[in-house]
Amino acid sequence: MEQHTIGTGTAGLSTAEAKALLARLGRNELPPPPRPHPARLLAAQLVHFFAVMLWVAAVLALLAGMPALAGAIVVVVVLNGGFAFAQEYRADRAAERLRDLLPVRTIVRRDGAATPIDAAELVPGDVLVLEAGDRVCADARVLGGELAVDESLLTGESLPARRASGSIVHAGTYVVEGHGTALVTGTGTGTRLAGIAAVTERAGRPRSPLARQLHRVVTVIAAIAVAVGVGFFAVSLLLGQPATASLLFAIGVTVALVPEGLLPTVTLALARAAQLMARRNALVRKLDAVETLGATTFICTDKTGTLTCNEMTVRTVWTVAGAVGVGGSGYSPSGALTGPAAALRVAAAVADSAARCSPDAHARESASGWVAVGDPMEVALHVLAARAGVVAPPPPRARHAFDPLRRRASVVDEDGVHVCGAPDAVLPLCRDVPDGIPAELDTMTGRGLRVLAVATRPGSADEAGAAGAAEAERDLELLGLIGLQDPPRTDVASSIAACRRAGIKLAMVTGDHPGTAAAVAREVGLAGPEGPVLTGAMLPPGDDELGALLDRDGLVVARVTPEDKLRVARALQQRGHVVAMTGDGVNDGPALRTADIGVAMGASGTDVAREAADLVLLEDHFGTIVAAVELGRATFANIRRFLTYHLTDNVAELTPFVLWALSGGTIPPALTVLQVLALDIGTDLLPALALGAEPANPRTMRGRLRQRALIDRGVALRAFAVLGPAEAITAMVAFLVTLLVGGWRLGNAPDPGLLAVASGTAFTAIVLGQLGNAFACRSESRWAGGIPLRTNPLLLAAVAFELAMLAVFLLLPPLPRLLGGTPPSPLGWALAGLTVPAVLAADTAYKALRARHASSRDERPGQEGPFPLPTRLAGNQDRW
Repeated sequence: MEQHTIGTGTAGLSTAEAKALLARLGRNELPPPPRPHPARLLAAQLVHFFAVMLWVAAVLALLAGMPALAGAIVVVVVLNGGFAFAQEYRADRAAERLRDLLPVRTIVRRDGAATPIDAAELVPGDVLVLEAGDRVCADARVLGGELAVDESLLTGESLPARRASGSIVHAGTYVVEGHGTALVTGTGTGTRLAGIAAVTERAGRPRSPLARQLHRVVTVIAAIAVAVGVGFFAVSLLLGQPATASLLFAIGVTVALVPEGLLPTVTLALARAAQLMARRNALVRKLDAVETLGATTFICTDKTGTLTCNEMTVRTVWTVAGAVGVGGSGYSPSGALTGPAAALRVAAAVADSAARCSPDAHARESASGWVAVGDPMEVALHVLAARAGVVAPPPPRARHAFDPLRRRASVVDEDGVHVCGAPDAVLPLCRDVPDGIPAELDTMTGRGLRVLAVATRPGSADEAGAAGAAEAERDLELLGLIGLQDPPRTDVASSIAACRRAGIKLAMVTGDHPGTAAAVAREVGLAGPEGPVLTGAMLPPGDDELGALLDRDGLVVARVTPEDKLRVARALQQRGHVVAMTGDGVNDGPALRTADIGVAMGASGTDVAREAADLVLLEDHFGTIVAAVELGRATFANIRRFLTYHLTDNVAELTPFVLWALSGGTIPPALTVLQVLALDIGTDLLPALALGAEPANPRTMRGRLRQRALIDRGVALRAFAVLGPAEAITAMVAFLVTLLVGGWRLGNAPDPGLLAVASGTAFTAIVLGQLGNAFACRSESRWAGGIPLRTNPLLLAAVAFELAMLAVFLLLPPLPRLLGGTPPSPLGWALAGLTVPAVLAADTAYKALRARHASSRDERPGQEGPFPLPTRLAGNQDRW
């Protein structure tokens, strides 16, 4: 928006001037971001690659004269699209939420008088009247007074910034101390806040690893399905079948190979994981973020409010009589001072003088606990006084507020002069400074404490009050030093250690002071004693150089801008990392959106950060990230489990058609296309979903993540060379034996009734084989009997449902006639029942050979999914 400089006097604008400017320049609002219509969002869920493939399959089924098959596929696509739409409808509104940071009302000088107006009606040239607690609703230049402004939402700096006359204050910040006036210089899109909104809007979301892998899987499956369909069409023509019949048969086989249940299975598995994360106080805003969390290899964490509690607390008071420890937490007055009796008396005097220097700050009790009113550091001094038992001080006769140049504050009251400020600003004003002060300062700052020096001078209040600051603040007597800290959260150190055990690298990326950031990083174990500390100004301009510099564990990067955070995320992504970025402020929005996983603080964070993020921590516990990563890894492993389950079924479903083709049509197909669909959607769907509920393996968070595809050599080998053949061979044996016992001979057309019984037998054998397959797929290394059933009760319910659906398909009219299979004979039931032990035996033998091979090479196969697995089948049962 156009900048304006009219009305630079302290009287402000006239009402007429303000109305004219408002009409010409527009309202003080951020423009709403472009948002797609809900119908467009829903359509996007129905036309992605896999959905399009299913739509084509439905059309082909309809052309092939199979309307039931076409209708079933359409139902699957619509239900899955609607579910995903409902989960993600509220995403991508970060820039719009920035408008919520502007207050509804503000006070300006209009026509020479203080007037409350709607903040949207502010124009450049207005004079704001600001008091402690006010939100600044436009960019403005301070005209008079002195303000302490909390800019953490824009800069990440935890300590308030002092803004004297001539300084700029920005929209979205708020005044924590002082009062004054400021001339509005920018409104609406002309503010710094709007600039961050634009960066957030331009930052696109990267495609998740799961989306990329699913796309590859679906592409391969689609290519195989089409190739097989074309192959069967050619074989049918060679066998002398009419072209129309051959085409319909090929279409049916192609449709049968499309895994209709894959998409809803993946979606529901992710949704279930999202629900589990919600129970752990982690709100997932995009479903595929669940899997991306599990793939995380690098976490860039903020400091204030993420690793720390975002509240200043006095930890120690040093006096010439000894050091005093300060108990208690937060801004509650509860807490005790501990130390020698003489030191406690002096510490009380230190607390008294320090509190007098900031008379406007205090703590108040709210429904959520004790909160700060005013500068957090000055509130901490009042809390110290309360814990020391200091009574309310007398009102000041004169006050010299904190000045960024003097770096100290002082008051004059009936007891004399009291001064509090930075040690290098106070100690030179003292008469006698103990020799041990420099060493004590080094010790306290080395612990990451912010140190204040407190001094006093008894004397005539009238004389001192009449003097200026320089005259009052002289010949002081040093009382002591106060060490303050924004304490780390209690669970941070253990959470960081858990990340390291999982092979995840960490870096602190913050707008805070390098010394403070480094001290906190070392205290929580993120950085070592000699760990590198960089600032945003030290980052190299080239992305390759930046990535090489950052790609290490335990790095601290301080004084970063929003643009720096964006560059950090992109540089690490270019080096192959899956990056999780945490944050809570407005300045974090663009980086949260760009990172693979944006993690926002729910309790202390802004709406902007929460809306830009993929994961919101409802209780601001860093440890929740670790729990979410563990659940994400387990979800990835579960997706591999039910992919193995589905592919095994596809092998058994395709084998009858392959055998028919290889025999030149002399062996009839053991299954119909509708039976294949009944297997994919009717009997297999719930067991697959139950496999998605397998709990995390105890070793899930041990060892570095191995980047593995959803379908890699291990999954393909188990499905196509072990489980699939065992299920397919047993089913075909049951089919052929039933035909032969019924009187069929090779080369003859079987009796339709006998073929229906044999087909029902093959169908039953595959259903029962999938029952055994479900238990085999619970682990990639342990035999099915070694995993307690109680760890996944949903699987038992799913198996019961699978058996019930088998009975429905075989016994409930008119389904047997529609599907083409009737109940097996007693011999057929016995033969079909052999599929369960056949599948389990093949699986157990494969796992035993795999474990023996790994043991002979003195290697561990690794864990479930993308992490190391136990090496032996026996002896690991107690680790479940």
